[in-house]
Amino acid sequence: MTPGNSWDERISAFLLSPSQFLSCTTSESFLSELLDELRDEKANDNKKVLLLSALLEHPTVLCPTTSAGEGTAQELMSILTFTPQKSISLKCHIMLAVTNVLICTSCLASRTKVAEDYLDFLFKTIQDTNDNTGGLALQPLRATACDCLREMESCNPGLLSQKLEALYYLKQQETTILHQSYCTLYTQSLKNAIRLLTREKDVDTSKLRSVLGGNEGFAWKTTGSPLSMLPFNMMTQVPQLSTMLDCKDLKSILSLLLEESYLMTPISQALLLRGLIEIVAMVPAISPAIFKSQLLRLFGTAEVELMHATLLMKGTFTDSLFTAEDEHFLIKRLVGMAQHPLLSIPEKLFYMDCILHFPENRPISSSGEECLPVLVTPRLTLSLLPTVFNDSATMLCRLNLLCLVHLEADEEEEGKGLAYLFDHLMALLKIVDNQGSREMVVTSFRAIFIFLIHFNYMEKFSEKLVNSLCDLYSRHCRLAPHLINLADRIQECLEDSLWSVQLLKALQKCIVEMPPLQLTLQDLRWHLKILGRVAQESQIVQRNTICLLLNVLINSNLCERKNWQVGNAILAVCRNLLQHPTLSQMFIELADLLQHMTKHYEDTDIQDHARFYYTLLTNLSWEKLAGVLAKGPEGGQAKVRSLSAIVAENDGVTSCLTVHQTEGCVLQLVKIHEPGSQRAITGADNLETVDKKDLFEVYQEQFKTPGFASEITLRYNLTHTKVTDPRFDKMFTICLHFDLNDSHYVEVNDIYVPCLFRDRKAPQVILKLKPYEPYPTSLRLSAIFTTEDGLSWHTQLPDLKVSFPEIFLPIPSPLGASHEFKEEVFDLIWEATSSGDPDSSATSLFCFKTESDKLADLMKIHFEGYQIAESQDQNVWKVLFFLPPRFHVLLKIRQAEDAVQVSIATDNWELLPHVNSYLQNITAHCNMTTT
Repeated sequence: MTPGNSWDERISAFLLSPSQFLSCTTSESFLSELLDELRDEKANDNKKVLLLSALLEHPTVLCPTTSAGEGTAQELMSILTFTPQKSISLKCHIMLAVTNVLICTSCLASRTKVAEDYLDFLFKTIQDTNDNTGGLALQPLRATACDCLREMESCNPGLLSQKLEALYYLKQQETTILHQSYCTLYTQSLKNAIRLLTREKDVDTSKLRSVLGGNEGFAWKTTGSPLSMLPFNMMTQVPQLSTMLDCKDLKSILSLLLEESYLMTPISQALLLRGLIEIVAMVPAISPAIFKSQLLRLFGTAEVELMHATLLMKGTFTDSLFTAEDEHFLIKRLVGMAQHPLLSIPEKLFYMDCILHFPENRPISSSGEECLPVLVTPRLTLSLLPTVFNDSATMLCRLNLLCLVHLEADEEEEGKGLAYLFDHLMALLKIVDNQGSREMVVTSFRAIFIFLIHFNYMEKFSEKLVNSLCDLYSRHCRLAPHLINLADRIQECLEDSLWSVQLLKALQKCIVEMPPLQLTLQDLRWHLKILGRVAQESQIVQRNTICLLLNVLINSNLCERKNWQVGNAILAVCRNLLQHPTLSQMFIELADLLQHMTKHYEDTDIQDHARFYYTLLTNLSWEKLAGVLAKGPEGGQAKVRSLSAIVAENDGVTSCLTVHQTEGCVLQLVKIHEPGSQRAITGADNLETVDKKDLFEVYQEQFKTPGFASEITLRYNLTHTKVTDPRFDKMFTICLHFDLNDSHYVEVNDIYVPCLFRDRKAPQVILKLKPYEPYPTSLRLSAIFTTEDGLSWHTQLPDLKVSFPEIFLPIPSPLGASHEFKEEVFDLIWEATSSGDPDSSATSLFCFKTESDKLADLMKIHFEGYQIAESQDQNVWKVLFFLPPRFHVLLKIRQAEDAVQVSIATDNWELLPHVNSYLQNITAHCNMTTT
């Protein structure tokens, strides 16, 4: 195992992405380490359970072949044997892992020796009924063994078909809580055995009895195909035994199982009922009336699992088990449960879905088409009408159901019901109009979509919806994406409907006729999205759109504002207009619009695109334009290379459109050293006029003023590295991108350098950092540039390190402030810091030995730009570092007889380790101590 990597980390990484994890190792090596750790007696049980999760989640990744699975299962069984009896939970997990490996690696299907041994072990485990031998402590092992056998029977149907008598005997003997585990195991085995009999020919009563009384070995030679659950209302497709069979023994077994179902948990009952339903469906000699005694209990259940099993029974046996009265009672029960106040939202939605897909005794449609059940009428569903107080999911589910109900209702009821549903939509739109939440906005548009899917043909409602949505948009332009999405979805689902066109046309009119004073820049962005979508409709005249855009550009300062996003949105509208079938009718207006943008829009990229579109418009026919600008079905590039209509296709075009990756680093930033005192701080021009007693308060207040801007300015030269590739001798349009490695600084904007030539002076790059916390940091740096041959390249530059002294700035003071003024500020800050809040302020002492002349050199080299005052008599120097955005480090340096003492004060105690490291570095040649 790699040092420093715990098993917790390795297993988590493996489960997150097995392929990525195994790229650094092999499955064989990892599996070997895992098994070795499982054998380790010193490892605790929790750790081993964690290791087993890898085999439980991804057995075929670790055991890609049958032989690997067989070996792994053999090892796990050996580990299971030597696991102490007290480690019950670990034993259960090992059993599950063995089962998983045997099934997934086909060891069970191919009848390997380890699979036979493991099946014998499981069967021997479950034979200890009522914990007579192992005691109560081993009960979890028997429960796990039952689950493992049931899973193996499910994956290899008929495996236990020759042990039905033994399983029945064990079920009868078991009287503990595990009785339901034995019942479900027996039911699963019995169902698969019956299903296999239906595939045989000439099955007589003796054959059936021999299966029920089987007590032999495991049936390995069975079908490998899974036996699925029977479908609703498809009795003709269910394989069945002969109606002439004597099924008294089987009927007796089923009756006993039904009687025992009362003792089980709801989930186990549902599982048992599903198995029994399939068995009765396959044996026509047994009447579905065997379930009759269970119906009253099932009708009144509040358990979702049992209701689902009841509906499965209803769909399978219909009127051979359920009377018309039963059917009416059950549908009313579902309606009541769908609005029960004590049920959770998912449970209510389940009952709503059951109503919508209720299995009728005599369904109208026999072709499998989905239609509303006849019993679901407006009167029955009156209590399910949606309200604005419902949660979103419930409201939409109810609306969909009620739309279907009133779609089938008579004229009188239809008018009342539809009027209510439409009023409900209007109420939702009013909530949206009154600054409704984003969830309410989404819910409202989904509700409108559901209503229109069913009633788009009714003009009185569809026209009112169009008017209401346009009126809403005029006040809330931010709804543009929702309106576009609504139009798109309606158009997808209802190809023959013109409602989407009507909505878009009305929105176009609303935007064009809007008063100029309402046309803000933010609203214009939304309007352009709508107009771009409108321009895609061939049935809508586009001349008004072009006139509006041209008027906006001419009569506003939009062109001078250089807004790329708005310009690009206008060009998107123009692009769609170029593909419009009526292009010839608006040729002049569109040409004027594109020409105006080419000449007056003060953004180079927008001008270039406008010029390109103008060239296409004036040189190509509409058919060729549509081909050149065509997009694929997902909004991407068309599969056909349309640009070949105007330029010859060659490798150069493809190469120019690709950003290439350099093999190594070809650029670097070289630091330009400058004294810190030359770095600018703005916003401190009024301090010297303040009285001394108020100076400190005013000094602190300046950090809160909007005009105060403290930032670190670092200067670099952008140069070539030592790589002498002639392709990169001349670089153009260099974009430097910075990524922070921590959260101590504000995000750095990209920096653009026009060009870099190897034989010319290196351009200077000015990097400005605004710290949240003034700590040393590093930045990841990359660049994209263009070479002389027109190709674009991406390269990674060395990380940019910002050291602690590079953060130092001089004291924020007015330009030309006197030394006396600065010393007053120093003394005030020192006093405030030394006696300030102990949670933030701190003091310290740093000592080192040096000669007096070397101390003077040290002060000149490192502290000259930050020195506030010097006392020759007392040999004391005062130094102040300002660390943006608002912190200070103050030094009083005193020459004593035996050492130099540096007293430190700061208003941020977390800076002390960095200060200490800095002083150690600059005095490294001296013998120093720190306190």
